[in-house]
Amino acid sequence: MNFKNILEQLNLPAQCKKYNLSLWQCPQFLFLIMGIIIIVSILFVYAIGTKYIEDPYLVALVVIGIALVLLILAFIIAQSFEKLAEANRMKSEFISIVSHQLRSPLSNLKWTIDLLLSEKVELEEKKELEYLKILEENAQRMGDLISDLLIVSRIEQGRFVPRKESIFLKGLIDKVIEEANIFSKAVNAEISFKSEDGLPKIFFDPSQIKMVITNLLDNAIRYIKDKGKIEIKLAKKGKNLYFEIKDNGVGIPPNDQKYIFQKFFRSQNVLKKQTNGSGLGLYIAKSIIEKAGGRIGFKSQEGIGSTFWFTLPIK
Repeated sequence: MNFKNILEQLNLPAQCKKYNLSLWQCPQFLFLIMGIIIIVSILFVYAIGTKYIEDPYLVALVVIGIALVLLILAFIIAQSFEKLAEANRMKSEFISIVSHQLRSPLSNLKWTIDLLLSEKVELEEKKELEYLKILEENAQRMGDLISDLLIVSRIEQGRFVPRKESIFLKGLIDKVIEEANIFSKAVNAEISFKSEDGLPKIFFDPSQIKMVITNLLDNAIRYIKDKGKIEIKLAKKGKNLYFEIKDNGVGIPPNDQKYIFQKFFRSQNVLKKQTNGSGLGLYIAKSIIEKAGGRIGFKSQEGIGSTFWFTLPIK
Protein backbone atom coordinates (compact mmCIF):
# COMPACT_ATOMS: atom_id res chain seq x y z
CA MET A 1 0.00 0.00 0.00
CA ASN A 2 1.55 3.37 -1.06
CA PHE A 3 1.44 6.68 0.86
CA LYS A 4 -1.51 7.96 -1.18
CA ASN A 5 -3.60 4.89 -0.35
CA ILE A 6 -2.72 5.27 3.35
CA LEU A 7 -3.94 8.88 3.28
CA GLU A 8 -7.16 7.75 1.60
CA GLN A 9 -7.72 5.16 4.34
CA LEU A 10 -7.17 7.84 7.02
CA ASN A 11 -9.75 10.13 5.40
CA LEU A 12 -12.67 8.89 7.53
CA PRO A 13 -15.45 11.09 6.03
CA ALA A 14 -14.50 9.93 2.50
CA GLN A 15 -14.41 6.27 3.56
CA CYS A 16 -17.80 6.54 5.24
CA LYS A 17 -19.25 8.29 2.20
CA LYS A 18 -17.95 5.47 -0.03
CA TYR A 19 -19.97 2.95 1.97
CA ASN A 20 -22.93 5.34 2.27
CA LEU A 21 -22.87 4.99 6.07
CA SER A 22 -23.05 7.41 8.97
CA LEU A 23 -19.89 8.07 10.98
CA TRP A 24 -20.94 5.76 13.83
CA GLN A 25 -21.60 2.91 11.38
CA CYS A 26 -18.36 3.34 9.44
CA PRO A 27 -15.79 0.50 9.96
CA GLN A 28 -12.76 2.84 9.96
CA PHE A 29 -14.31 5.14 12.57
CA LEU A 30 -15.32 2.19 14.74
CA PHE A 31 -11.75 0.89 14.53
CA LEU A 32 -10.51 4.29 15.71
CA ILE A 33 -12.94 4.23 18.65
CA MET A 34 -11.86 0.70 19.53
CA GLY A 35 -8.24 1.87 19.41
CA ILE A 36 -8.99 4.60 21.94
CA ILE A 37 -10.80 2.06 24.16
CA ILE A 38 -7.78 -0.27 23.92
CA ILE A 39 -5.38 2.51 24.97
CA VAL A 40 -7.58 3.39 27.95
CA SER A 41 -7.87 -0.32 28.85
CA ILE A 42 -4.07 -0.75 28.68
CA LEU A 43 -3.50 2.26 30.96
CA PHE A 44 -6.10 0.91 33.39
CA VAL A 45 -4.52 -2.58 33.41
CA TYR A 46 -1.08 -1.02 33.91
CA ALA A 47 -2.32 1.05 36.84
CA ILE A 48 -3.94 -1.99 38.48
CA GLY A 49 -0.90 -4.19 37.73
CA THR A 50 1.61 -1.84 39.30
CA LYS A 51 -0.59 -1.68 42.39
CA TYR A 52 -0.89 -5.47 42.95
CA ILE A 53 2.15 -6.94 41.13
CA GLU A 54 5.60 -6.10 42.38
CA ASP A 55 7.64 -7.39 39.41
CA PRO A 56 7.61 -4.64 36.71
CA TYR A 57 8.57 -7.14 33.96
CA LEU A 58 5.54 -9.26 34.80
CA VAL A 59 3.35 -6.16 34.67
CA ALA A 60 4.78 -5.28 31.26
CA LEU A 61 4.14 -8.81 29.95
CA VAL A 62 0.53 -8.74 31.18
CA VAL A 63 -0.08 -5.34 29.61
CA ILE A 64 1.52 -6.36 26.29
CA GLY A 65 -0.46 -9.63 26.23
CA ILE A 66 -3.79 -7.92 26.89
CA ALA A 67 -2.93 -5.19 24.35
CA LEU A 68 -2.20 -7.79 21.63
CA VAL A 69 -5.41 -9.69 22.33
CA LEU A 70 -7.49 -6.51 22.23
CA LEU A 71 -5.79 -5.29 19.02
CA ILE A 72 -6.39 -8.62 17.27
CA LEU A 73 -10.05 -8.63 18.35
CA ALA A 74 -10.48 -5.01 17.24
CA PHE A 75 -8.91 -5.75 13.86
CA ILE A 76 -11.12 -8.82 13.31
CA ILE A 77 -14.26 -6.90 14.27
CA ALA A 78 -13.34 -3.94 12.06
CA GLN A 79 -12.58 -6.25 9.11
CA SER A 80 -15.94 -7.96 9.57
CA PHE A 81 -17.76 -4.63 9.63
CA GLU A 82 -15.84 -3.49 6.54
CA LYS A 83 -16.79 -6.63 4.63
CA LEU A 84 -20.43 -6.13 5.57
CA ALA A 85 -20.28 -2.48 4.53
CA GLU A 86 -18.61 -3.39 1.23
CA ALA A 87 -21.23 -6.07 0.59
CA ASN A 88 -23.95 -3.52 1.28
CA ARG A 89 -22.34 -1.02 -1.10
CA MET A 90 -21.94 -3.65 -3.83
CA LYS A 91 -25.56 -4.72 -3.38
CA SER A 92 -26.79 -1.15 -3.84
CA GLU A 93 -24.51 -0.67 -6.83
CA PHE A 94 -25.63 -3.99 -8.31
CA ILE A 95 -29.31 -3.06 -8.03
CA SER A 96 -28.69 0.37 -9.54
CA ILE A 97 -26.67 -0.92 -12.51
CA VAL A 98 -28.86 -3.91 -13.28
CA SER A 99 -31.99 -1.74 -13.04
CA HIS A 100 -30.45 0.79 -15.40
CA GLN A 101 -29.24 -1.84 -17.87
CA LEU A 102 -32.58 -3.65 -17.94
CA ARG A 103 -34.79 -0.56 -18.04
CA SER A 104 -33.77 0.51 -21.54
CA PRO A 105 -34.20 -2.86 -23.35
CA LEU A 106 -37.43 -3.57 -21.45
CA SER A 107 -38.83 -0.18 -22.49
CA ASN A 108 -37.83 -0.85 -26.10
CA LEU A 109 -39.43 -4.29 -25.98
CA LYS A 110 -42.66 -2.93 -24.55
CA TRP A 111 -42.84 -0.08 -27.06
CA THR A 112 -42.16 -2.36 -30.03
CA ILE A 113 -44.61 -5.06 -28.91
CA ASP A 114 -47.32 -2.46 -28.30
CA LEU A 115 -46.74 -1.08 -31.77
CA LEU A 116 -46.87 -4.51 -33.43
CA LEU A 117 -50.06 -5.43 -31.56
CA SER A 118 -51.75 -2.13 -32.27
CA GLU A 119 -54.69 -2.48 -34.62
CA LYS A 120 -54.59 1.20 -35.49
CA VAL A 121 -51.18 1.02 -37.15
CA GLU A 122 -50.70 -0.89 -40.37
CA LEU A 123 -47.09 -1.83 -41.05
CA GLU A 124 -45.36 -2.96 -44.17
CA GLU A 125 -43.60 -6.33 -44.10
CA LYS A 126 -40.20 -4.62 -44.23
CA LYS A 127 -41.07 -2.45 -41.22
CA GLU A 128 -42.32 -5.46 -39.28
CA LEU A 129 -38.96 -7.17 -39.84
CA GLU A 130 -37.16 -4.08 -38.54
CA TYR A 131 -39.23 -4.08 -35.37
CA LEU A 132 -38.66 -7.80 -34.89
CA LYS A 133 -34.93 -7.10 -35.20
CA ILE A 134 -35.27 -4.52 -32.41
CA LEU A 135 -36.95 -7.15 -30.25
CA GLU A 136 -34.12 -9.59 -30.94
CA GLU A 137 -31.37 -7.05 -30.15
CA ASN A 138 -32.92 -5.99 -26.85
CA ALA A 139 -33.56 -9.58 -25.81
CA GLN A 140 -29.88 -10.28 -26.58
CA ARG A 141 -28.78 -7.34 -24.40
CA MET A 142 -30.75 -8.68 -21.45
CA GLY A 143 -29.45 -12.19 -22.10
CA ASP A 144 -25.82 -10.96 -22.15
CA LEU A 145 -26.28 -9.14 -18.84
CA ILE A 146 -27.83 -12.18 -17.17
CA SER A 147 -25.03 -14.38 -18.56
CA ASP A 148 -22.35 -12.05 -17.13
CA LEU A 149 -24.06 -12.00 -13.73
CA LEU A 150 -24.23 -15.80 -13.66
CA ILE A 151 -20.53 -16.06 -14.54
CA VAL A 152 -19.60 -13.61 -11.75
CA SER A 153 -21.71 -15.60 -9.30
CA ARG A 154 -19.98 -18.84 -10.32
CA ILE A 155 -16.54 -17.21 -10.03
CA GLU A 156 -17.22 -15.94 -6.51
CA GLN A 157 -18.61 -19.31 -5.42
CA GLY A 158 -15.60 -21.14 -6.88
CA ARG A 159 -17.79 -23.02 -9.37
CA PHE A 160 -16.33 -21.53 -12.56
CA VAL A 161 -14.08 -24.52 -13.17
CA PRO A 162 -12.17 -24.65 -16.49
CA ARG A 163 -12.41 -27.68 -18.76
CA LYS A 164 -8.81 -27.88 -19.85
CA GLU A 165 -7.60 -29.06 -23.22
CA SER A 166 -4.58 -28.48 -25.44
CA ILE A 167 -5.16 -25.52 -27.79
CA PHE A 168 -3.32 -23.18 -30.17
CA LEU A 169 -4.04 -19.64 -28.97
CA LYS A 170 -3.42 -18.18 -32.45
CA GLY A 171 -6.32 -20.14 -33.95
CA LEU A 172 -8.61 -18.99 -31.15
CA ILE A 173 -7.67 -15.34 -31.75
CA ASP A 174 -8.29 -15.70 -35.49
CA LYS A 175 -11.77 -17.02 -34.75
CA VAL A 176 -12.60 -14.14 -32.36
CA ILE A 177 -11.43 -11.55 -34.93
CA GLU A 178 -13.51 -13.19 -37.66
CA GLU A 179 -16.62 -13.10 -35.45
CA ALA A 180 -16.00 -9.41 -34.63
CA ASN A 181 -15.51 -8.33 -38.27
CA ILE A 182 -19.09 -7.14 -38.82
CA PHE A 183 -18.99 -5.06 -35.63
CA SER A 184 -15.56 -3.57 -36.43
CA LYS A 185 -16.54 -2.64 -39.99
CA ALA A 186 -19.71 -0.97 -38.71
CA VAL A 187 -17.62 1.48 -36.63
CA ASN A 188 -14.87 1.79 -39.26
CA ALA A 189 -12.25 0.07 -37.11
CA GLU A 190 -9.29 -1.74 -38.67
CA ILE A 191 -8.00 -4.85 -36.87
CA SER A 192 -4.50 -6.21 -37.46
CA PHE A 193 -3.04 -9.36 -35.91
CA LYS A 194 0.61 -10.38 -35.74
CA SER A 195 1.77 -13.65 -34.24
CA GLU A 196 5.17 -15.26 -33.85
CA ASP A 197 5.65 -18.49 -35.79
CA GLY A 198 5.85 -21.87 -34.12
CA LEU A 199 4.16 -20.91 -30.85
CA PRO A 200 3.45 -23.86 -28.52
CA LYS A 201 0.05 -24.96 -27.32
CA ILE A 202 -1.43 -24.03 -23.96
CA PHE A 203 -3.49 -26.30 -21.74
CA PHE A 204 -6.66 -24.52 -20.68
CA ASP A 205 -10.38 -24.04 -21.28
CA PRO A 206 -10.77 -22.58 -24.82
CA SER A 207 -14.23 -21.17 -24.06
CA GLN A 208 -12.93 -19.17 -21.09
CA ILE A 209 -9.87 -17.83 -22.91
CA LYS A 210 -12.10 -16.94 -25.86
CA MET A 211 -14.33 -15.03 -23.44
CA VAL A 212 -11.33 -12.98 -22.26
CA ILE A 213 -10.15 -12.14 -25.80
CA THR A 214 -13.70 -11.34 -26.91
CA ASN A 215 -14.20 -8.96 -23.97
CA LEU A 216 -10.94 -7.13 -24.66
CA LEU A 217 -11.59 -6.87 -28.41
CA ASP A 218 -15.21 -5.83 -27.86
CA ASN A 219 -14.08 -2.99 -25.57
CA ALA A 220 -11.44 -1.86 -28.07
CA ILE A 221 -13.99 -1.73 -30.90
CA ARG A 222 -16.78 -0.22 -28.81
CA TYR A 223 -14.74 2.72 -27.53
CA ILE A 224 -12.68 3.39 -30.64
CA LYS A 225 -12.49 6.82 -32.24
CA ASP A 226 -13.16 7.56 -35.94
CA LYS A 227 -11.04 5.45 -38.31
CA GLY A 228 -9.74 3.49 -35.39
CA LYS A 229 -6.89 1.01 -35.43
CA ILE A 230 -6.66 -2.07 -33.26
CA GLU A 231 -3.38 -3.98 -33.15
CA ILE A 232 -3.25 -7.48 -31.67
CA LYS A 233 0.03 -9.28 -30.96
CA LEU A 234 0.86 -12.78 -29.75
CA ALA A 235 4.36 -13.82 -28.75
CA LYS A 236 6.34 -16.08 -26.46
CA LYS A 237 7.98 -14.48 -23.43
CA GLY A 238 9.95 -16.87 -21.28
CA LYS A 239 7.64 -19.62 -20.08
CA ASN A 240 4.50 -17.71 -21.05
CA LEU A 241 2.47 -16.73 -24.08
CA TYR A 242 2.01 -12.97 -24.21
CA PHE A 243 -1.18 -11.44 -25.69
CA GLU A 244 -1.51 -7.71 -26.34
CA ILE A 245 -4.31 -5.60 -27.80
CA LYS A 246 -3.69 -1.92 -28.51
CA ASP A 247 -6.24 0.67 -29.66
CA ASN A 248 -6.35 4.40 -30.37
CA GLY A 249 -9.69 4.86 -28.60
CA VAL A 250 -10.90 7.16 -25.85
CA GLY A 251 -8.47 5.85 -23.24
CA ILE A 252 -9.00 5.68 -19.49
CA PRO A 253 -8.77 8.75 -17.20
CA PRO A 254 -5.92 8.48 -14.63
CA ASN A 255 -8.30 8.69 -11.66
CA ASP A 256 -10.32 5.73 -12.98
CA GLN A 257 -7.46 3.39 -13.80
CA LYS A 258 -7.12 1.84 -10.32
CA TYR A 259 -10.77 0.74 -10.44
CA ILE A 260 -10.81 -0.69 -13.97
CA PHE A 261 -10.92 -4.38 -12.95
CA GLN A 262 -13.56 -3.90 -10.25
CA LYS A 263 -17.07 -5.28 -10.67
CA PHE A 264 -19.59 -2.90 -12.27
CA PHE A 265 -17.03 -0.12 -12.75
CA ARG A 266 -17.16 1.96 -15.94
CA SER A 267 -15.06 5.09 -16.42
CA GLN A 268 -16.78 8.45 -16.87
CA ASN A 269 -15.57 9.09 -20.44
CA VAL A 270 -16.86 5.65 -21.48
CA LEU A 271 -20.29 6.37 -20.00
CA LYS A 272 -20.49 9.54 -22.11
CA LYS A 273 -19.65 7.62 -25.30
CA GLN A 274 -21.46 4.32 -24.73
CA THR A 275 -24.22 3.71 -22.19
CA ASN A 276 -24.53 -0.03 -22.80
CA GLY A 277 -22.39 -2.39 -20.75
CA SER A 278 -22.47 -4.03 -17.35
CA GLY A 279 -18.94 -3.22 -16.17
CA LEU A 280 -18.31 -6.93 -15.61
CA GLY A 281 -16.21 -7.89 -18.65
CA LEU A 282 -12.81 -6.88 -17.29
CA TYR A 283 -13.55 -8.33 -13.85
CA ILE A 284 -14.41 -11.66 -15.51
CA ALA A 285 -11.31 -11.48 -17.73
CA LYS A 286 -9.01 -10.84 -14.75
CA SER A 287 -10.57 -13.69 -12.75
CA ILE A 288 -10.13 -16.16 -15.64
CA ILE A 289 -6.52 -15.19 -16.39
CA GLU A 290 -5.39 -15.27 -12.76
CA LYS A 291 -7.11 -18.62 -12.20
CA ALA A 292 -5.13 -19.93 -15.18
CA GLY A 293 -1.90 -18.88 -13.47
CA GLY A 294 -1.36 -15.87 -15.73
CA ARG A 295 -1.25 -12.11 -15.27
CA ILE A 296 -3.27 -9.28 -16.79
CA GLY A 297 -2.67 -5.54 -16.96
CA PHE A 298 -2.94 -2.42 -19.06
CA LYS A 299 -1.57 1.02 -19.78
CA SER A 300 -3.73 3.85 -21.00
CA GLN A 301 -3.77 7.55 -21.77
CA GLU A 302 -7.01 9.45 -22.01
CA GLY A 303 -7.75 10.60 -25.55
CA ILE A 304 -4.91 8.53 -27.04
CA GLY A 305 -5.79 4.90 -26.40
CA SER A 306 -5.25 1.81 -24.29
CA THR A 307 -3.13 -1.32 -24.39
CA PHE A 308 -4.36 -4.39 -22.52
CA TRP A 309 -2.23 -7.49 -22.13
CA PHE A 310 -2.23 -10.86 -20.45
CA THR A 311 0.11 -13.82 -20.09
CA LEU A 312 -0.68 -17.51 -19.92
CA PRO A 313 1.78 -20.19 -18.78
CA ILE A 314 2.96 -22.73 -21.35
CA LYS A 315 2.39 -26.21 -19.94
